Amino acid sequence: MRIAVVERGRCQPKKCQFECHHFCPIVRQGKPCVWMADHGKAAISETLCIGCNICVVKCPFDAIHIINLPEELKEDLVQQYGENGFRLFRLPVPKAGGIVGLLGPNGIGKTTAIKILSGQEQPNLGDYQKPGSFDVAVQRYRGTELGEYLARVARGEVRSAFKPQYVDRLNQVAKGTVRELLDKVNAPADLFQRVTDDLGLTRLLAHDVTTLSGGELQRVAIAATLLKDADVYFFDEPSSYLDIYQRLRAARLIRQLAEERGKAVIVIEHDLAVLDFLADQVHLLYGTESAYGVVALPRPTRTGINTYLTGYMREENIRFRDQAIAFEVHPPRKGWQKNVLFEYPAIRKQLDQFTLEASPGTISVGEVIGVLGPNATGKTTFVKMLAGELKPDAGDVELKLKVSYKPQYIKADFEGTVEFLLNTTLGVKSIDPFFQAEVARPLGLERLKQKEAGKLSGGELQRVALALALARDADLYLLDEPSAYLDSEQRMVAAKTIRRVMEKSGKSALVVDHDVYFIDLLADSIMVFGGEPGRHGKAEGPFDMREGMNRFLAGLDITFRRDKESMRPRVNKPGSGKDREQKALGEYYYEPRAGDQE
Repeated sequence: MRIAVVERGRCQPKKCQFECHHFCPIVRQGKPCVWMADHGKAAISETLCIGCNICVVKCPFDAIHIINLPEELKEDLVQQYGENGFRLFRLPVPKAGGIVGLLGPNGIGKTTAIKILSGQEQPNLGDYQKPGSFDVAVQRYRGTELGEYLARVARGEVRSAFKPQYVDRLNQVAKGTVRELLDKVNAPADLFQRVTDDLGLTRLLAHDVTTLSGGELQRVAIAATLLKDADVYFFDEPSSYLDIYQRLRAARLIRQLAEERGKAVIVIEHDLAVLDFLADQVHLLYGTESAYGVVALPRPTRTGINTYLTGYMREENIRFRDQAIAFEVHPPRKGWQKNVLFEYPAIRKQLDQFTLEASPGTISVGEVIGVLGPNATGKTTFVKMLAGELKPDAGDVELKLKVSYKPQYIKADFEGTVEFLLNTTLGVKSIDPFFQAEVARPLGLERLKQKEAGKLSGGELQRVALALALARDADLYLLDEPSAYLDSEQRMVAAKTIRRVMEKSGKSALVVDHDVYFIDLLADSIMVFGGEPGRHGKAEGPFDMREGMNRFLAGLDITFRRDKESMRPRVNKPGSGKDREQKALGEYYYEPRAGDQE
C-alpha cells in the first residue's frame, strides 16, 4: 500500500514553480498524477503514483510524503483527514481497572486516538468524503474487543472524562474561582477533599481561574477530570508545567483512584519516568509526523519503554529510529580535569514575599550541571542572576564570562521565516559545519526553515530557541527548561545534543529541568533546590551526580533503580521491597553495586 500525503500548512504554490507537477514522470506521460486541487494546494493520485519520490525531493518546502506501508494496514485505517491528509491506523482499547499509556512523537495521532475513544470524534475509516460514523466502525470491528467498546460508545453507554492537552487555554473559557469551577462536577465531599489535598489545590480554591499559572491550571484540570463520575478517564499530557514532585503526586492519585474504583484510564505522557510509574501497559505509536501514525500492539510498560528506546519492534520487525537511546551509570568522565570556570559566593535575593538563599558553589570548565527542585523555589531566579538579568541583594555574581541564556518562557516575536531568523541572528554561524552537524540537524531545524517564526508550535519554538542558545559563542550556557513542549524522543535528542556540544566545545552548561531522564542523560553534577515554594528557596551544590540525585530524591521520598536491560532510571513502587532496601542504604538513585566506593 502506498500513501501520498501533502501537508497543506507547508505547501506554498505561490512561492514555488509547481515542481511536484512538472518533474513527475507520470504527468509527463500525460496522466493526471499531480494537480492543483480546489483547495489551492497540490494533490497527488495514490493510484497513479509509482513511488519514484521525485516530487518529495523537488518540493522546496518539504511538504510531500510518499510512504510504502504493509498491505494489511488497509483494514486498520481508522481516520483520514481529507485528500492526501494524515492517516491513523488502529486504536488502543481501554482496560477496566488498568492504566494504558500512549507513547510516541508529536503529530502522530495520539490525541486523535483518544478523541475517538472518548466519543468526541467519529471515525471515517478512510472515507473522508463522508461524515465519520461509529456505526460503520462497529461493523468493521465486530467480534473484537475494540468493536464492543465502540458499540458501547455509539449507544451512549460510556461516560468519559477528558483532560485536554492545552490547559493554558482553560482560563480563557472558564470563569469564577477554582472552587466554583470544581463544584460544578458535584463530586462527593470526601473525594473533593482528597483530590484537592493531594494535588495541593487547597490554598488555591478561592483564587480566580484567570489568575492561575500553567502548573496551577494543569492541577485544576486533573482535579476536574478525576472528580467526574466516569467509566473511562483520558489524560492528555498531564505532567506539562508540573515539577517532578507534582508529577508524581498526580500520578499516584490517578493510579490509586483507577484501582480503587475499577475505572479505565488512558494517558498520553512524554515524561518516561512518570509513564513508567503510572501505566500498566503501553501502546507505542510509530509513523511520520503529520503524515501517518500506527498504534502498535500493547506491551507491558517496562518492555514498551525499552522497545521505544531501542527504536526497533522485534515482533513487528519495524525499525522506527536509526539509533537507540542509551543510558549509562555516571562514573567520573574519563580524562576530564575539573578546572574552575567560575566560583560564586553565598547569594541572597528577596522578591516580594519570596526569598532565595544559595550556598557558595563552583562551576568547572566543561561541566554540565543539572538543576532540580520544586516550582517556585528560585531556580529561574538563580539562573537570571547568573545571566545578569537580576542583581542579588547579597553576594557578588558578576560574571566576567560570555553567557548564552535561554529563558524559561519563550515567545515568537520575530517576523519572518525560521531560516531568516537563523541567518539574521547567527550570520555566518548559521551555515557553520559544526552548528549544522551537531545542533541544527539533530534538532530537526531543516523542516522548520520555511515556517513563519510567529506560527511555530510550542515544541518547534523550543527547538529553535535551544539551537540559537547553543549557537552563540559563550563560556557558560544557561538553559531554563529546554525539554518543555518536546515529545519523548525530542527530549532525548535535545539532551544528547546539549551534552555533545559541551563535550566537543569544552564549554559549561547549567540546565534547569523537571524531567529526570533528561537530566540523567546530560548532567555531570546536580544542584538541588528546596524550601517552601513561593516563600523561601534554598539552593545547594553542585554535588556529584550520585550525591545530588540522592539528596533530591530523598526530599521526594522515592527511589530509582537502574533497568538491567536499558540502564534507564525506573521509579520503585512506594513500599516495595526494593524501595525499602534502597532507603535503608541511603541509595535513592542507584542500586548498590559490587565495588562501589563510598
